[in-house]
Amino acid sequence: MIFDVLAVFKRSITIELTNSERYYAPSSYSVTVNGKEVLRASTNVVTVDGLLPDTTYEIGVKSELDDDLYTASVKTAHESFLLDVTKFGAVGDGVTNNTSYIQATIAAAPSDATIYIPAGEYLTGPIFLKSDMTLWIDEGAVIKGLTDRSLYPVLPGVIRDLYDNSKEDIIASWEGNPLDCYASLITAVKCENVDIVGKGTIDGNADISDWWVDVRKKRGAWRPKLVFISGCRNVRMQGLSLRNSPSWTVHPYYSDNVSFIGLNIWNPSDSPNTDGFDPESCSDVLMAGCRISVGDDCVAIKSGKLYMANAHYKPIENVEIRNCLLERGHGSVTIGSEVACGVRNIHVSQCVFDSTDRGVRIKTRRGRGSKSVLEEILFEKITMKNVHMPVTVNMFYFCDPDGHSSYVQTQEQMPVDYRTPKIGRFTIQDVECIGVDASFICAYGLPEAPIERITVKRVDVSFLPEDLRKPQCPIMMDNFETLSGRSLYLKNVEQLDIEDAVIRGGADNEPTLINVRLFNDEGLKYE
Repeated sequence: MIFDVLAVFKRSITIELTNSERYYAPSSYSVTVNGKEVLRASTNVVTVDGLLPDTTYEIGVKSELDDDLYTASVKTAHESFLLDVTKFGAVGDGVTNNTSYIQATIAAAPSDATIYIPAGEYLTGPIFLKSDMTLWIDEGAVIKGLTDRSLYPVLPGVIRDLYDNSKEDIIASWEGNPLDCYASLITAVKCENVDIVGKGTIDGNADISDWWVDVRKKRGAWRPKLVFISGCRNVRMQGLSLRNSPSWTVHPYYSDNVSFIGLNIWNPSDSPNTDGFDPESCSDVLMAGCRISVGDDCVAIKSGKLYMANAHYKPIENVEIRNCLLERGHGSVTIGSEVACGVRNIHVSQCVFDSTDRGVRIKTRRGRGSKSVLEEILFEKITMKNVHMPVTVNMFYFCDPDGHSSYVQTQEQMPVDYRTPKIGRFTIQDVECIGVDASFICAYGLPEAPIERITVKRVDVSFLPEDLRKPQCPIMMDNFETLSGRSLYLKNVEQLDIEDAVIRGGADNEPTLINVRLFNDEGLKYE
């Protein structure tokens, strides 16, 4: 099996198979280190740990179906010191407040040091990272959040110069605006060259605190994320389990060159706004080999609301999501709805979407602004299993206090002005959908700004039997009908191109197309 070295850390190496078309490898395979088998795997991304820094290893991969052994020589990264938090007073007994002990270890660490958290349960408040460090949470170690919100510092959304009030910078964010938030359990602000690694667990403890109570009310400050990376560069997370987040789980914000590899993110299905992964106004983002099962969107790609586009313009761009299992969320991969700075060059591939409400979910609304242009979006080599509505595009999303206003929801054509968003071209290809319920594609553009172009190639869609389907509303807008077994429903779209598509078992063999200027359906078959 051919592989690439995806990431090299101080004490671990992550590899990725490159000759597999899907999330799972075509067969199980073994991984060797210096000729000795260390693990067996069946997914395309796997991490070898238990290594030493500054050491060269020969990594090998061998399939059960192939006699060839593929190898690569890899040298682990440099480590200056390994500092154990228990030597600074931390106690993993699940009772002691370890905030100051862990923070002291970080403060004392020289450049390129590793902060080591051994097995145990470490109760703590927010931990602030710094540049040029590794946080290693070892197997059996749990960082667990304190339940008393008074022990969480407040991060101001906006900071201003004491003598020049016109100088403004942003630190924290709540749903697309720079608003005060409680610090996250793991917080990095204006840092560079940070790794957060290990087989341990980061537990927000929200299931036994009051973070999920009265969630639309600001109490002191807005709820924290579990991991918040603000204004950073070169940050990587690898291998960890994350659970019970107070709100969004992993939130990279105005950060560049960030990677998230082999994470296991889990929140209860009824936990509010607990998205798994929310990169916002970032560039060069990689998520690979992750498994996400949460109470809201598994992945939500964002770029803020109108104020951010006007005052701190930075689109979300160059995002790569591959070899991931996304399950049991509202949306598998969502773009929006806070996308005022725009979205470009998004590539999602070789993933499994399992039992989410929606698969590809794009949502925006009037008021996001003229800089909110969504373009160069590609989903390919995706398997969707029991996803009710595989593809939804909604330009009438009724979020925010004015979401149900006549301006947002009217079907009349409105003037195109500084508040009008745009959805450009996006492509869905080499996709299999099994167990579809309401509709395959439901796309609803603005009459004054139709969706530019949707391209669908090489898809195979199978609906649930009629007696198992439940009428559902694919898109969250006012006065939209429920659908069941509907193949295609599109309104206000410039162009729809479908090539080599098979749709089986739906209730209709003719698409519903309203104000769709050009429809190319070469190779579209109904069975």
